[in-house]
Amino acid sequence: MPTVQEALDNPVVHTFAVIIIAVIVTSVVMRLVKRGLQARITDNDLRYRASKVTSVVGYIIIIIIIGVQTAGQFSGFTVAIGAASAGIAFALQEVIASFAGWLAVALGGFFSVGHRVQLGGIKGDVIDIGFLRTTIMECGGWVNGDLYNGRIVRVANSFVFKEPVFNYSGDFPFLWDEIVIPIKYGSDYELARKILADAAAAAVSEHTEHAREHWAKLVRTYRIEDAKIEPLVTMIANDNWVELTLRYVVDHRARRVTKDLLFRSIVRDIEASEGRVGLASMTVHLVETPTFKVSLEERSSAPLLKRPD
Repeated sequence: MPTVQEALDNPVVHTFAVIIIAVIVTSVVMRLVKRGLQARITDNDLRYRASKVTSVVGYIIIIIIIGVQTAGQFSGFTVAIGAASAGIAFALQEVIASFAGWLAVALGGFFSVGHRVQLGGIKGDVIDIGFLRTTIMECGGWVNGDLYNGRIVRVANSFVFKEPVFNYSGDFPFLWDEIVIPIKYGSDYELARKILADAAAAAVSEHTEHAREHWAKLVRTYRIEDAKIEPLVTMIANDNWVELTLRYVVDHRARRVTKDLLFRSIVRDIEASEGRVGLASMTVHLVETPTFKVSLEERSSAPLLKRPD
């Protein structure tokens, strides 16, 4: 039975021992550096980036050590490794596709940490991008509006090749949204339009200014028309009322709050118009079926006639 010294003198055993020790030491150093950075850096974005850079540097050091230690050690296994590579690639095709997806995200600018995206059918904010999976804080689901529901979802990076990637905060971090207000026939329609326009001017003017700057950059970068950024009020008539639609640009994170501000302002101004503008609604009254009282009278005591034989 070989002694410990004889085992360490074996080149293969020595190589594996050095690799294991290097991985352990590098992992401990990475953890200590990350802990120090988290304690010293207060900015969330800078702390996250520093942690990711530390991880990447650690992995590169481990790969270099493994490459240096294994160089020329396994030349006899070249044929076997080549024969097994096809099977390994088939078994790990999803892992390889996810790693390729990470490269596409990192180099292609699909999205980055902090962006609100829809990936693999999941909508939310990207909180981490790993080599194989992207971590998303989910929005929606059983929660109405663009609010967090508390679920953290990890989506394989391979989905960037399988499904469309919706980015709500990429080159143009704004969305077009609209609200529809039903107005009674006979109302002052011009006053109604003014009420909606004034509400939009007060609630989304800041978003409009920033959106105009971002859209100008987008037009210079891509072949796209110069769309209207300013709020727009349109009117149509149907069988029941007149519909006024307010279309506006809003920051993707302030969509629900802005809609609340708009509705409060519009309803308040309509109620203050002293009847010149009235909100329309459809009221359905279900008429209750009257109660029928049924009583059975006593049968006549007259004898029944028998049919002759």
